[in-house]
Amino acid sequence: MRRKAWIVVLGLIIAAGLIALPALAKEKVLIVGQGAEPITLDPQNATDNPSEEVNRHIYDGLVEFDEHLNIKPALAYKWTVSKDGLVWTFYLRKGIKFHSGAEFDAYAVKKNFDRIITKRLRRTALYKPFIKEIKVIDKYTVQFILKIPFGAFLHHLAHGAGLILDPTYIDKNADIKHHPSGTGPFIFKEWIPGDHITLVANKNYWKGKPKIDKIIFKTIPEDTSRTMMLETGELDIAERVSPFDIPRLKKNKDIVVSITPSLRVIYILMNTQEEIFKDVRVRQALNYAVDREAICKNILKGLAEPANGPLAPLTWGYADIKKYTYDPEKAKKLLAEAGWKDVDGDGILEKDGKKFIVQLATPHGRYLMDYKVAEAVQGYLSNIGIKAKLWTADWATYLAKLRKPVDKATHELALLGWAPSTGDADWVLRPLFATNMWAPIGGNRAFYSNKEVDKLIEEGMKTVDPKKRAEVYRKAQEIIIHDAPWIFLHVQKDVIGYRKKVHGVVELPIEILIVKNAWIED
Repeated sequence: MRRKAWIVVLGLIIAAGLIALPALAKEKVLIVGQGAEPITLDPQNATDNPSEEVNRHIYDGLVEFDEHLNIKPALAYKWTVSKDGLVWTFYLRKGIKFHSGAEFDAYAVKKNFDRIITKRLRRTALYKPFIKEIKVIDKYTVQFILKIPFGAFLHHLAHGAGLILDPTYIDKNADIKHHPSGTGPFIFKEWIPGDHITLVANKNYWKGKPKIDKIIFKTIPEDTSRTMMLETGELDIAERVSPFDIPRLKKNKDIVVSITPSLRVIYILMNTQEEIFKDVRVRQALNYAVDREAICKNILKGLAEPANGPLAPLTWGYADIKKYTYDPEKAKKLLAEAGWKDVDGDGILEKDGKKFIVQLATPHGRYLMDYKVAEAVQGYLSNIGIKAKLWTADWATYLAKLRKPVDKATHELALLGWAPSTGDADWVLRPLFATNMWAPIGGNRAFYSNKEVDKLIEEGMKTVDPKKRAEVYRKAQEIIIHDAPWIFLHVQKDVIGYRKKVHGVVELPIEILIVKNAWIED
């Protein structure tokens, strides 16, 4: 009875606040605002950066990039390569578990890369051309036997598609797209389509428990909405901050604005198999018609530089080839030579009774000021007699439209961006310009084809000597720039805003934000 009485008295004392109990630790939650929703959490089948960004927090690879795109060990603690460059041997860390509890070992590595090179996945082309076989030497040693010497091999392993999936999920053909399992620092919790993806800390992570308990990747397409939510504290990080908001944000003592160079080239592809764009003079005319300098200065507020071709200057293999300047008169002349004239005086060119009216597809929030840029291009094309009708959609629908094969494709002009996640010219020229990479197999959504370019791309893959390889890629870029399957727009700078209390944010030049090692001050 006395014991019960004391319990009652103690309860009354606590309730009265006379004895202080230890405060419960506050959950550390980091909220990141993305401009577009991820498409898939299966890294071997992902081609968009929002997906890769989330995936890099769920999974680990054999190797990984640091903030300068240098290669460093991850699941493999060391590796060796044979003298002929054909055999790469990786030595794996022991005692690592996938989120499901399955063990990480050489068999898991083999199963992953067997899946990539034998299945028809969107990232198969990143590995299949040069990986011949994967061999398990012992439980923690695995070998890659290559078909050809390939100097960019480690960079390809550091690509998001090189992240290692749970082999048990592969075996049971699980819905990896929506329910992933990796060895990474964060575990998938939920995906509310159109709203957010939530990851929680992996307490048993092999590098130690993360300093953040939870990451929420929120989908917020509108630039202004992301900025406002950052200012109110609803977001801890806002990606692709609008250039118009930067001056105001810089005055806010609670916010840091970070501007860094990237490898991302923004372009407008032309469907070269459409009759209207088969004439190279027409494609060149569109390049002369657009004032890229004005777009970079007035719309992007200096947060981009005009693109000379398909590669950004920071990409290995970039060639400084200047061909297209703003010259609307030259554009009109080329169009006239191609047979396009304003017959009835309505301001729209026509040929063989057909008006030059095309659809210009653009995302809205995926890239910095993408819709505004498309509107500017629309105006420049109107000035030379081309009527472009804007079309937009959510990111998933937009990509689905552009992934159709040539006989079913409906796009004519489409704004996109590309940042090679390997940091190498190969992973721009091969997926975007090789004939065997026409959509939906690869990213050649312009359906561009040039036999000489195909030969040069193949030669570049097999060339080990850096100087010779760079010269091969220079020749390829010269031809591509002349053929103009794209309107080469600009090289984008990466701009993020984050609350001052957030630390340890890493911005890779491949436009990937890494917050797995971040922490929040109280």
